Amino acid sequence: MIKKIPYLNILLFGLTVLTTLVAGAHLNGVDLLNEPGEIIPAGAPFSAALIIILLSHELSHYFASRKHSTLATLPYFIPAPPPVLIGTFGAVIKMKSPILSRRALVDIGASGPITGFFFSLAACIIGLANSHIVPKTSFSGINLGDSALFHLLSILILGKTSASQDVMLNPVAFAGWVGLFMTSLNLLPIGQLDGGHVMYAFVGRFQKALSTVLVIALALLGIFYWKGWLLWAGLMMIIGLKHPPVYEWEAPLDPRRRYVGLFVLIIFALTFTPNPFSLG
Repeated sequence: MIKKIPYLNILLFGLTVLTTLVAGAHLNGVDLLNEPGEIIPAGAPFSAALIIILLSHELSHYFASRKHSTLATLPYFIPAPPPVLIGTFGAVIKMKSPILSRRALVDIGASGPITGFFFSLAACIIGLANSHIVPKTSFSGINLGDSALFHLLSILILGKTSASQDVMLNPVAFAGWVGLFMTSLNLLPIGQLDGGHVMYAFVGRFQKALSTVLVIALALLGIFYWKGWLLWAGLMMIIGLKHPPVYEWEAPLDPRRRYVGLFVLIIFALTFTPNPFSLG
């Protein structure tokens, strides 16, 4: 049987490479209209780092799904042209058959965030080593909030900054920051997000109540911190808070998967940023 060539996946991947190249070049100050020849060399570090993070995340889901005989598509990348700052809305795979057991839930749900986390961590370390501390200016722009992990890495690699200083992030460091932020979004234990899969494997039917509490918490964060949390809370409500049941609930989680659940909880705590974007 001849396998069908995934033309749509390839097209979307190519478009996302293009839009992230443009985003990376823009971050480097390239005049996109007058300096088109600079788009690839200037945009490649950011684009390559972010594409690798997204691809590693989604392929980990894909191979974990195959391991547990769950049908899943190859990754669909979502390109985003300017003015979207990072050139993409991420990537997804589509599950085409149910996840059968609690163990499969943990493996499939945790594999992507864990792999993406380590690639994001590597990008942060490499990028921060090539970033610089600069005097803070009165220029009004977007300020990035720090997760606990990114803040710690910044101090360890660059040292503490004073109130009159700021960090000028290397594009690879910014890609790593984006990767950590996307990891935390995916690990929210809500509905059928990656964190929702893992949480359902541990608490079962109580996961819906937990999802409801967390959506309320996101809405409160949206009121007091970043307005984007209101949009995210609304999106979670639309997608649904209830996780579908698994067929083999009785099979207990082994110690290794319990440790994996604890590890993804730690990753979530280290990467979550209450106020990721602010004007300054």
